[in-house]
Parts: sequence; structure tokens; C-alpha cells
Amino acid sequence: MRHLLLALPLALLSPILTAQEHEHASLRTHEHGVAILNLALDGQILELNLESPAMNLIGFEHAPHNEEERARVAALRAQLEQPLELVALPAAAACTLAAQELEGRLFAEHEHEHDHGHSDIRASYRLTCAHPERLEALDLAAFFARFPATHRLAAQLIGPAGQRGAELTPDNPRLLF
Repeated sequence: MRHLLLALPLALLSPILTAQEHEHASLRTHEHGVAILNLALDGQILELNLESPAMNLIGFEHAPHNEEERARVAALRAQLEQPLELVALPAAAACTLAAQELEGRLFAEHEHEHDHGHSDIRASYRLTCAHPERLEALDLAAFFARFPATHRLAAQLIGPAGQRGAELTPDNPRLLF
């Protein structure tokens, strides 16, 4: 399943990239205000993979310079470690967090202070859903409320009904399965 999720962006985004190549080199290009959410539902397993510029989630991309910035990084980690508080799923689906992985230079223990380049954060989650047939939609209103610098999520889903994509925004935060 992990290989399926990793291949998802390439399989689903290539037609989009071709159509938008003059406007953007890639949807995976670091663009402030925009994040990518890939989802795959296979049986009772729902995998979510979020990739976002750190700026969208925390307001800066450099290594933390002081205690206040280190506290903000710790708070961000704590928020991302609670995905079911950011992504609302139907209670009837009975989904629980089985595994998660957070990646990004800001989370590295030995960040280089001189590194001022772009910084992305990746959060991968595996949920087990007792009743996946009851997954009708997921709602990211709480995500947009918690991270208001994120203006758009390019979402891609592989599920029982096939592949689909959607552009989610604070005014349109629901993705239908």
C-alpha cells in the first residue's frame, strides 16, 4: 500500500502538470499557501500523505532561532501528531490511527543554523477503518482553521470508486469518497 501511495502523485498529477506546465513547473513545487494531500483507501486501510511548505503551517522555514520558535515547532509537531483533530471522518466509519510519520528539516534534532532554503513538512498517516464503506467524505475545515496560511489543498484520492482529485479551500473543505 505504501508503494501505491508513493506512486499516486506521479500517476494522478502528470496530466495536470502537462496542462499547467507554463503556469507552474510542478504542483510539487514549493508554493506558499498551497499543500498537497494524497489519500488511498484499500480495504480497511486509509493512508493520508500531506506535503506542505513549513511557511503554511508554522509561519517560517528557517531553523528555529530562539525558544519561542522552538516552542512553535514543538506545538506544530503535537498538532500533526493528532490527525483526527485536523481531518474529520464520519464517526460511523470507526477510523483509528495505526501509524504516523512526520518528516521535515524543522523536526531534525541537529538543524544547521545557516540553512535558509525552503523547508517542506511531510506527514504520513495510516488509519484503520472498521467500516470503510461508511467513508463518504472527509472534512478539512479544522485543518484550514488551524493553519490559515494554507489557502489551497490539491487533493488526490484513490478509492473503491476509482481516482479523483479536488481542490480544497477554506470555503470548500470537503473531499467526497
